[in-house]
Amino acid sequence: MIKKELFDKNFDGKKIALYTLKNKNGMSVDITNYGAKIVTVNVPDRNGNFADVVLGFETIDEYLEKEPFFGAICGRFANRIKNGTFTLDGKTYNLAINNGPNHLHGGIAGFNVKVWDILDTTENKLVLHYLSADGEENYPGNLNVTLTYELSDENELKIRYEATTDKPTVIGLCNHSYFNLKGAGEGTVNDHFLKIEADFHTVLDDTQSPTGEIVPVEGTDFDFRQSTLISERNDKEAFALGRGLDNNWIVRKNYPKELALAATLYEPVSGRKLETFTTQPGIQIYTGNWIDKNSGKYGKSYDEQDAICLEAQNFPNSPNIAHFPSAVLRPEEKYDEYCIYKFSAG
Repeated sequence: MIKKELFDKNFDGKKIALYTLKNKNGMSVDITNYGAKIVTVNVPDRNGNFADVVLGFETIDEYLEKEPFFGAICGRFANRIKNGTFTLDGKTYNLAINNGPNHLHGGIAGFNVKVWDILDTTENKLVLHYLSADGEENYPGNLNVTLTYELSDENELKIRYEATTDKPTVIGLCNHSYFNLKGAGEGTVNDHFLKIEADFHTVLDDTQSPTGEIVPVEGTDFDFRQSTLISERNDKEAFALGRGLDNNWIVRKNYPKELALAATLYEPVSGRKLETFTTQPGIQIYTGNWIDKNSGKYGKSYDEQDAICLEAQNFPNSPNIAHFPSAVLRPEEKYDEYCIYKFSAG
């Protein structure tokens, strides 16, 4: 059990704390308002034995000292923006370069390192708010973001993102939890099975940013339309650039904004299954290929490919590619997206 007092801290003039959501089945989720990060997700296996299935740390000081994006909300724009630049309504914006030649996960001080305000908290719901000021990380517009975590009695962790702006801007939010269904720190995820509900993926250049080309998965190593053992694909040449899976798939939908199943992760020994549903158009699958070996919760250590991220989001680099789903938010509009992580065992 994570000790809540180890998360009590004042930082940037705000209070950091740890909040726990519970449901009637005994499932629990710990969340800190520092980066709106998911710290623990405790779920049962097929025999009713609980384990914490997300990577993280036991103290807030570790989160402040290290930033592998464990459990974080990424923004103002999750994933990569090519060369850290985009043009909106004729004006070019230059963002921080923090991933090779590209801008990643909102920049040097993205939403993942901000202390979010608490609007409401109950036994099964936590509502947070963050005001991203006009010019923060050189993004335009005052962006008001409301984030809701809700734990259902069907073992669903529901995430809702809502945002409004006073100037045209770009936005793309996601949760960056690292999952291992055997339990955090229990070794590789290459023994998990992955199914992705996608017929197409976005092609990457040599900086891991999408070129704009969209190609079918059929007949390629990107075809996860049937449940596939991750180890059978992770060392394929197609994924060598990212040292394993680190790619965006286009979620199969009947209509835009449909809440659709995007991916299913299954671990056969525990019987745990994780289904990811989203209203967003893409899902970035990342098998933790760049995790620096370090100490995590419960005295466990984490290493490369010891976890997998199921990042429901807009397509990377969409501010620069006109035929990708738009990342533009205007003052008369509302950004409103969902991600649901549903756990079961059998």
